[in-house]
Amino acid sequence: MDRFDLVKESFERKEVPAEVPAGKTSDYFGELVFDRKKMCKYLDADSLQALLDCIEGGKPLDRKTADGVARGMKEWAMEHGVTHVTHWFQPLTEGTAEKHDSLIDYDGKGGVIETFDGKMLAQQEPDASSFPSGGIRATFEARGYTAWDPTSPVFILDDTLCIPTVFISYTGEALDYKTPLKKALKAVSDAAVPICKYFDPSVSKVYSYLGWEQEYFLVDEGLYSARTDLMITGRTLFGHNSSKNQQLDDHYFAAIPPRVSAFMRDLEFAGHRLGIPIKTRHNEVAPNQFELAPIYGETNLANDQNQIVMNLMNRIARKHGFVVLLHEKPFEGVNGSGKHNNWSLGTDKGTQLLAPGKDAKGNLQFVTFFVNVLAAVQKHNALLKASIASATNAHRLGANEAPPAIVSAFLGRTMTEVLHKLLEVPSDTPIEIAGKKSKSIGLVEIPEVFVDNTDRNRTSPFAFTGNRFEFRAVGSCANCAGAMTTLNAAVAEQLIAFKADVEKEIAKGKKTPVAIMDALKPIIKSVIDTVCFDGNGYTEEWKKEAERRGLDVETNVPKMFAEFTKPASIEMFTKTGVYTQKELEARNEVKWETYVKKVQIESRVMVRMALNHIVPAALEYKAKLLKEVSMAKEIFGNLDGCTTEMLILGDINKYVEEVRVKATAMKEARKKANIIEDIYERALAYHEIAESLYALRKPIDKLEEVVDNKMWPLPKYRELLFIS
Repeated sequence: MDRFDLVKESFERKEVPAEVPAGKTSDYFGELVFDRKKMCKYLDADSLQALLDCIEGGKPLDRKTADGVARGMKEWAMEHGVTHVTHWFQPLTEGTAEKHDSLIDYDGKGGVIETFDGKMLAQQEPDASSFPSGGIRATFEARGYTAWDPTSPVFILDDTLCIPTVFISYTGEALDYKTPLKKALKAVSDAAVPICKYFDPSVSKVYSYLGWEQEYFLVDEGLYSARTDLMITGRTLFGHNSSKNQQLDDHYFAAIPPRVSAFMRDLEFAGHRLGIPIKTRHNEVAPNQFELAPIYGETNLANDQNQIVMNLMNRIARKHGFVVLLHEKPFEGVNGSGKHNNWSLGTDKGTQLLAPGKDAKGNLQFVTFFVNVLAAVQKHNALLKASIASATNAHRLGANEAPPAIVSAFLGRTMTEVLHKLLEVPSDTPIEIAGKKSKSIGLVEIPEVFVDNTDRNRTSPFAFTGNRFEFRAVGSCANCAGAMTTLNAAVAEQLIAFKADVEKEIAKGKKTPVAIMDALKPIIKSVIDTVCFDGNGYTEEWKKEAERRGLDVETNVPKMFAEFTKPASIEMFTKTGVYTQKELEARNEVKWETYVKKVQIESRVMVRMALNHIVPAALEYKAKLLKEVSMAKEIFGNLDGCTTEMLILGDINKYVEEVRVKATAMKEARKKANIIEDIYERALAYHEIAESLYALRKPIDKLEEVVDNKMWPLPKYRELLFIS
């Protein structure tokens, strides 16, 4: 089947009806999750209380309690047709992992019986040597453990009971994303609570909250299957821009195509049954690009839910004849896809620490946390960039509304003015912050519009949006835990240092509010002069200014990763108890190795497609033209009527030769890189190869414009992007 048949089939594909049942979402929300309601129904009183004490107070569970919890879970699960159980974890592959075990065991009478006890619930032993470990586990050292995380609810997927777990090595090092994330969440709570007690002595815990916004592309599965580059790398390694793409902004928030809408309804239904509060769906800016977002949630749970949703997207899209693209830049020349991480802190008393208060005391607490977050971003701006860096995200940053590869913070006019004013007034001056203001738009039929005290800056990687910060630089396919671990740990370190400064001021005899403000003022001055920037992050002037301010402007991804093992980073992570130095060094090994492999795969695919798909198509068209020229000369005795053909032949010769030369050079560069033993040096070599991919792409895209459309072997952008 050629590409024209695939395009026709795609246009003719009928909508697959969504499988959403009648009734309210609340009727089935969370039905496949062992939540508080299920706990109360299926657990005995002692097991229930012990489990709640574990979830809310961090108390350990003994084996007897685990057995009691397992009995209740088994009863509930079997009512839903469950036959298998798996420990669901998040290794350093950016995805999730699961090994399914049947519930059956011998009954001692020649038959089998379904069993599930506390041991199966609490711990399993996957092969740790087969997952990325950065040298912590070798092939002959295979033992590793998964251990149940009671704070993230058990859920059912198909016929399998899925138990969210951490993943650690036999020697105790974290081999996953969840373990350090949970440590970072504890660290930020432990650091924030003493500061909260200045304002409310009853506070005993601080929660980190995450609201992720997931952007993605959909392509027709038939066209996807015809593009080897999409199938293997997740992005189009070449392809000339469509005459029309996103320049009219007509796709953004437009009516959702019926096929896509049916997919979205099925995805939401599946998510809601799993207790994932998917709230928002809409068309994004680029053609065939979309977004979904849930209601804000606690960071550990929200991150688990994002991993579940990405898995659901891939499965459900196939039912509707689509493939989901989560690559950050699947198509050149249009917006890439990010995963905006809306982040905030709140107390167990319901106070949002990054929202302005209702009075001067509440505003002082808000400013305290607001400024300290900025200080953490200032100190660790290079590390925060490293936490979102990858071979794939590198294609997105700094292009088509994605933030640049410089971490700065957007505050908006109101908060910028507040900080400047705080530097000018005495430390005992009450803080007033303007809230939302009503604004009439001049039509009687339209109610007042309430304008926020901050605007939005699409080019800022870390923007304040009224009651939270939006970390906009996280990549679409990334595990949010990478960025959230680093951010929460950095804030924890800063809060610990700030608490010490306040105590020094109090020791001088100052009242607590004055001591807090005196400790804040030098920080305010420092962040205003360095990390705060409300302008256009795309300009060359900002890059120069950012470097002058001392912000990191590195764009080489392997060099970005090196930030994790610099002394300041090691000190921060070890002080907060999030990573050991050994774990940091191992993770960098994994990051460099992953970078090498991804660029290596892209380079191999590109060279092979160039030589096996593109060049033969170009030469076939060249042969056709030569035949026409030869016939013209034979009939007319000259080439006077073949000017166009000769020009096209010249272009084909030039571009084909350029493809051959650059493909050969790329293969040779790979050979040289592959023999470099040091993984960091090899990653640097592969960064140069990554930079050369566009050079090979350029003549191929030129050939696409020259070669007969009927002979071009691959679906083009205009076909991939305008199907739904």
